[in-house]
Amino acid sequence: MKKILTLLLSLSLAFLFCQKIELKQVTDSSQIFKGEIAGIPVTIQLHYDGIPDCNLYQHFVDGWYYYDKYQKKIPLTGLYDYGKLSLYNFGSKHKQSSKQFKEKINSPQDVEKVVEIAKNLAPKETILFGQNPTQENPIPGSFYLENKDKTQPAKLFTGNDMIYRYNNYLILPNNKRINTFDIINLYGGNELISYASGEKGNRVLLYFEHSSNLNACGRCGASEGEKGYRILYFTKDWNYKRYEEFLTESCMENIYDTTQTKSKDGKTIQYKIRKSDSYPAHTLTVDIKNASVTKSK
Repeated sequence: MKKILTLLLSLSLAFLFCQKIELKQVTDSSQIFKGEIAGIPVTIQLHYDGIPDCNLYQHFVDGWYYYDKYQKKIPLTGLYDYGKLSLYNFGSKHKQSSKQFKEKINSPQDVEKVVEIAKNLAPKETILFGQNPTQENPIPGSFYLENKDKTQPAKLFTGNDMIYRYNNYLILPNNKRINTFDIINLYGGNELISYASGEKGNRVLLYFEHSSNLNACGRCGASEGEKGYRILYFTKDWNYKRYEEFLTESCMENIYDTTQTKSKDGKTIQYKIRKSDSYPAHTLTVDIKNASVTKSK
């Protein structure tokens, strides 16, 4: 009996340590939201339909919504603008008016007038979410019906209503999964390098390259991007705790001309980083086997 228990324990430990960690990159251009209009449950599906200028934080959306009880789809078109969602149903002329709506919005200045532009096209229904810059979950909103003076409250059961998303899903042991979109930033571009365990828990080492700014017309929008490493820290049970970031190149932080040296065995990489506007000169030593990064002068 003792031998059987020992064997089972050995198999369990072997299974635990054989569980692989993976990173999957999935770009989403469509989202489904649950919410309410006047307290009645609704479902909204929206998909990305291009940008008016050069800013991914501002993009057109198309889709539909329905009241969960009836599930009759009502078409929507609109605009996502830094968390603000402006959605419109133009009734029997929806397709024609939707096209006119998008043709009239070609710049950031037009985006600021989105409510006025839509109003001139006489929408049958208007749904506005996240107009208050304060981040909230659920996201509050308002529902307007043509020829009705009364405004109905609305809400989305989420804290993030961005439609176009660079998801990087980190698949972990114990059937756990996290998305760097939710815990780090919106830019994606992560690559799994290694992972290791220690007395205080588990670590995952990521290398990343991504654009400096999702607004291509803004500062560093046309740059080669941000590059570096991240260490994600977890408990022994793979509960996420925090992450650290180490830049090797950055337009936003003015870090350039970094020199890189690999060890003969390929287990460590050393980066000599010059003095920048934000950081003094320093050295980063990346230990791939131990999933660690050491910063020194």
